Amino acid sequence: MKPTWWRGRFGVLGEAPASVVQAVQGFLGPPLFTEGWLAGRPVMPAEKAAACYARAVRTWGRANIHSDVDVEHFNRLAQQLIDAADALPLFAGRRAQPGPGDDPVGAAMQRVHVLREHRGACHLAAVPLCGPTARAAMVINLGVEQATRYGRQGPHPVAATLIPRRQRAEQLTDELQAPLYATLTDRQRAEFAELVSALTTSLTP
Repeated sequence: MKPTWWRGRFGVLGEAPASVVQAVQGFLGPPLFTEGWLAGRPVMPAEKAAACYARAVRTWGRANIHSDVDVEHFNRLAQQLIDAADALPLFAGRRAQPGPGDDPVGAAMQRVHVLREHRGACHLAAVPLCGPTARAAMVINLGVEQATRYGRQGPHPVAATLIPRRQRAEQLTDELQAPLYATLTDRQRAEFAELVSALTTSLTP
């Protein structure tokens, strides 16, 4: 991963020590994360990197989301969720970033990323409560080879007994998010689910 990725995604936290940012992201291996975060400092200030990251997200959205997706309605519902959500750290930083008023497609992709960070924060809280370590969760989710690539040094296949715990962590993540989605009406939730499905299935390879 390029230094600009580390700075871009986590730059909304400001010029924080690597150990603080590592605690917020949780899953990538600490040595890899620290190296990437520190390598990005001479390249670009955190605030500027975060703005560039958001701009790249919007650009990608414009290039990949099909024109028949009702992004205007998606944006209304997504923003309602974003406004109602608790201020979890990385999510709160992403939420505070300005979005474009004249680019609904790019704004939709930016809001997808904001909501992604909310779920990510809930999942980071859920995993240790259910038993597997962050390393074990990475191995279960990605396999040993990919977990190594993402900085988990010397990962081994995990015990089969940990797999249900990781599944429970996914369930708990859903439960932690349920009050947020309860702020939508039944009809709005159904519409939002349809829009998310349309948006994600419209993405070109």
